[in-house]
Amino acid sequence: MIYTTFAQLYDQLMEPSFYTQWLAYARKRLLPQAPTLDLACGSGRLSVALAQDGYPVTGLDQAEDMLTLAAGHAAIAGVKVDLIQGDMADLAGLSPVENVVCAADSLCYLPDHATLAQTMRAVYQVLKPGGVFLFDVLTPYQVDHVFPGYMYNYEDDDQAFMWTSYAGEEPHTVEHDLRFFVWDDALQGYQRYSELHHERTESLAAYQHLLQATGFTAITVTDVAGSPAGSRAERWYFACRKPETVGEA
Repeated sequence: MIYTTFAQLYDQLMEPSFYTQWLAYARKRLLPQAPTLDLACGSGRLSVALAQDGYPVTGLDQAEDMLTLAAGHAAIAGVKVDLIQGDMADLAGLSPVENVVCAADSLCYLPDHATLAQTMRAVYQVLKPGGVFLFDVLTPYQVDHVFPGYMYNYEDDDQAFMWTSYAGEEPHTVEHDLRFFVWDDALQGYQRYSELHHERTESLAAYQHLLQATGFTAITVTDVAGSPAGSRAERWYFACRKPETVGEA
């Protein structure tokens, strides 16, 4: 597999402290050292951190270039992470696990409510009874009030990055215009790499209802530190579980 330049550059943007905080959040809630599925694992930063913490980890992502990066990060860290290219809305054929995680608002990249519901059902099916599901999503406050008009620019000696966010056409949606400019010695000029990312979110009540309708119980919603999320929270962290037995509350 040959990863794209854009995947490398996008990986560099992720703040390492995000995964450090996510790992601390997960440690308090996951079944200890149990097999764990990392959905939309991307470049594998969280997968590697969990593996270093003693969890047998499988990382799943649709993007081959991201999985290549994940394999590289695992090799550098000296840990084993099983990597699978696949769709998190279709987990048929995967071995049942005790833990499932989905970090970095990856569920917000699903195109609609129906696909989100399908993904929740897929997670429920792949979890063993008593298993734990952890994920984070952007809040409507973040999508509707913080992101529209947001801009971030970065440059160093050989590359520059521009990030601009716009309100989407549908409620609680946003579009991120990401552009990288990388110096190419052979061309004696900058190569441009760009992507447009679409995200959507839903109300807290909608997420809670969907989880309950799927069958999950013991649903909690907090910030990453485990404190109640206020009205201006920018990200919700969900923890829930699959009941041990049918009908368990």
